[in-house]
Amino acid sequence: MDKFGAEILVESLIEEGVDVMFGYPGGVLLHIFDVLYDSPIAFILTRHEQAAAHAADGYARATGKVGVCLATSGPGATNLVTGIATANMDSVPIVAITGQVPTFQIGGDAFQEADAVGITRSITKYNYLIKDIGDIHRVVKEAFYIAKTGRPGPVLIDMPKDISVSRGSFKRIEHLGLRSYKPIMEGNKKQIKRAAEAINRANRPVIYAGGGVIISGGSEELRKLAESQKLPVTLTLMGLGAFPGEHQYFMGMLGMHGTWAANRAIKDCDLLLAVGARFDDRVTGKLDEFAPHAQVIHIDIDPSSIAKNVPVDIPIVGDVKTVLGQLLKELESQPRPLDKVREKWLSEISEWEMEHPLRYEKSRKVIKPQFVVEKIYELTKGNAIITTEVGQNQMWTAQFYKFKKPRTLISSGGLGTMGYGFPAAIGAKLGCPDQLVVDIAGDGSIQMNIQELATAVQYKIPVKVAILNNRYLGMVRQWQEHFYNRRYSHTCIACQPDFKKLAEAYGAKGYTITDPAEVEPVLRDAFSNNEPCMMDFQVAREENVLPIIPPGKGVYDTILAPPPKNKKKPASKRSK
Repeated sequence: MDKFGAEILVESLIEEGVDVMFGYPGGVLLHIFDVLYDSPIAFILTRHEQAAAHAADGYARATGKVGVCLATSGPGATNLVTGIATANMDSVPIVAITGQVPTFQIGGDAFQEADAVGITRSITKYNYLIKDIGDIHRVVKEAFYIAKTGRPGPVLIDMPKDISVSRGSFKRIEHLGLRSYKPIMEGNKKQIKRAAEAINRANRPVIYAGGGVIISGGSEELRKLAESQKLPVTLTLMGLGAFPGEHQYFMGMLGMHGTWAANRAIKDCDLLLAVGARFDDRVTGKLDEFAPHAQVIHIDIDPSSIAKNVPVDIPIVGDVKTVLGQLLKELESQPRPLDKVREKWLSEISEWEMEHPLRYEKSRKVIKPQFVVEKIYELTKGNAIITTEVGQNQMWTAQFYKFKKPRTLISSGGLGTMGYGFPAAIGAKLGCPDQLVVDIAGDGSIQMNIQELATAVQYKIPVKVAILNNRYLGMVRQWQEHFYNRRYSHTCIACQPDFKKLAEAYGAKGYTITDPAEVEPVLRDAFSNNEPCMMDFQVAREENVLPIIPPGKGVYDTILAPPPKNKKKPASKRSK
């Protein structure tokens, strides 16, 4: 039976399990939107296409499913680009569908024409321009398969108007035959054995894990490996939640704003087991000082990521969960290492943790941003999904919120996209309606997609926004303080809205908080109600994210937090 191309598209999406989409209509999409009118797919009208891509991204990260966004041709498609690039850098499975001018007008500079395929080629895992109605079902099926398998990522489908309005047969594809695309799941057995032997020989090993652990569902295997072999663990920003944040073997995040203990352990380790991480520059800093004495094992499903930035001694290509399972079995068949050697190493790390813990000077007069994050953690006990914007708010969240479970931190890591957190929170809440979802934001970043308050109110999506408002572009200002002699060039936000009144104008609940004593009561009230809330926490203006390793420097160049006034060392968590 013949059907319109738009009908085939929507039915194909339903077959892939799509229950929600995010986007914005336009002329070349009218036939698709007419079909969506009667479909079971919940369509969320965002107020900007960039927000639609971020919402699809947040939905995907929170659920593990493929997120879907839809935008019209020309400016609609180009407005998706930032969101697609964000998903690409962080390996997030989304399918972005763009409308296109009719096929016979492509290349003729028609109204609202843009080469969506060409523009996005470098920021997608794959993309399609559909030229035949008979290809729609196959393309959709391939797009979802490619997006979610191997190293996940965004796939774009460009749909010309004449294809969506013409009629043709619905050619269903039962089995895909992508001969050139075969992700490797199991690790090489010889390499697994070599890795196990290296772990057993190591006196000062460290696990360095990233977002690949979460993507693969390998968190439980990672925990078992660390506990069975007494291996200290550090995580990247994207990996937070892959290992329990309060576990005795967890050293905190590593890298530019990582803990002293994690970075010192990397400096002094003799074995580095990198799992689902890509050695990005914010983690490694000065390359010749990153794990200089270590034998490096690197596990990743993407062969191109292995040894791209750091030389690797034992590369293992494969799915992280599968490979960790293989490694655990291999270690069980080999003699255990001397526990006393590992315990001495763990004890040394504990000393570093006590020497320079994450800390800040508390105040009864001014709200400290770290205090707000700590209170959010105290009230949620880790049982919430936290999204962030980008900047100081993001780093304070990574430092002071103890993520216990995977898929509970949703943040733009690789691209560092301001304006990401709020629409991502909307997507995460729709994907996980029973979870509390909180966006920890900065006053600069939140304004980049603040119009999505209308989306949250219209669809009754009760996300909570906690703005750490210092009236600066805080992270850039901090760099100007540290490296540019406090010359604050264009980083002071001299004019900003009253966020409480702005929230109320959209129909959300707003709060202004200036007293530290008000922080907890406001958070309790916001978390207990079932409506979108925006909390404006007016925090210390020039508070810095510490520690910080200056760009291009090593661990011994770290700018540390000032010592506590009482100089009392905290208790070691491994001595409890």
